[in-house]
Amino acid sequence: MDFDDKFETKLSRRDFLSSSIAIAGAAAASSFTLSSAFAASFPDRDLSVYIPTRAGGGADRLNRAVTGIWKKYLGANFKSSFYPGASGRVGYEKYMGIAKDDGHELLFGNMGPEVLNWVVKKPTFDLNAFKYFAQLDADPGVIFVSRKSKFKTIDDIIAEGKKRRLNVGVSRLAHPATLGVLALARHTGANLNVIPLSGGKNTYAGAATGEMDLAALPSGGVISRSKSFKILLMMSHSNPLPGRTDNAPVLNDHFKMNMPSLVAGARAYGVKASAITRYPGNFKKLETTLKQTIADPAFKKAYLKTKNPWEYVGYRGADEAAAYVKGITEIGKEFKALLTGKK
Repeated sequence: MDFDDKFETKLSRRDFLSSSIAIAGAAAASSFTLSSAFAASFPDRDLSVYIPTRAGGGADRLNRAVTGIWKKYLGANFKSSFYPGASGRVGYEKYMGIAKDDGHELLFGNMGPEVLNWVVKKPTFDLNAFKYFAQLDADPGVIFVSRKSKFKTIDDIIAEGKKRRLNVGVSRLAHPATLGVLALARHTGANLNVIPLSGGKNTYAGAATGEMDLAALPSGGVISRSKSFKILLMMSHSNPLPGRTDNAPVLNDHFKMNMPSLVAGARAYGVKASAITRYPGNFKKLETTLKQTIADPAFKKAYLKTKNPWEYVGYRGADEAAAYVKGITEIGKEFKALLTGKK
């Protein structure tokens, strides 16, 4: 007796197909229910935010304003850890090395300088394994000085720079604002010596004490310190806030240049790409609640306490963040020699 003879009950083709469809449907329903259950219970612990700069900087202030409201929508607290060093490289590589990929661990950084960092030197991780999903501001780079400085205009800077070397404080060498300074020096022939001071706080201190002749950073923090500092040049195609920047001129118009608009403050949340594919429900909840947070009047109130311009703030999703990354990468490749000090 062979196998078929022993087991005489056989399925017809129709019975087989019907059974297969039923099983597949049950499996799909089960998968959907399981995915929904995970999303419904997310988050089940505090969220961690890795910040690749020092505490007290622009990313820290914006993250605190956001998470102070975001926790209300997610029903969980946030804990931030700071990993300065190597122009942000330490923080990213720490995050990609140890962070879990279930949506509970995020990175919050400034896309411009961090993407330029990868142009200068490739990271140890696959860039496709990381994804920015929400850009929250767009802040142009500026050149500024202490209110006590003898320099009153950008033309004063260029004229002096043709006589002697001027020290320019910057937060990082690979930075959109630094790139603007280097491009300006090349265009005008002024001797502008950029000195990375490891973060915005140190850069402000260098300009305030006179140790630096001038400095370059995103404009928001400078505007919030307008009693101490004066903006001399905007690195954008137009001056979005002339009344709060002493009507500072813009790079291209004033010097007849053709530079792209250098958005130097583009802070964004990012996550491991595997967190999106493995836990789509968790990721969707992050996106939805973050949009609610940015639209909440309580967030605006919290943000205005930083004294940074509200005009730069706005939710920009994954596609817009990706477009910014692509653009700044192209700029970085074009001016790579400047960022590496080879020209």
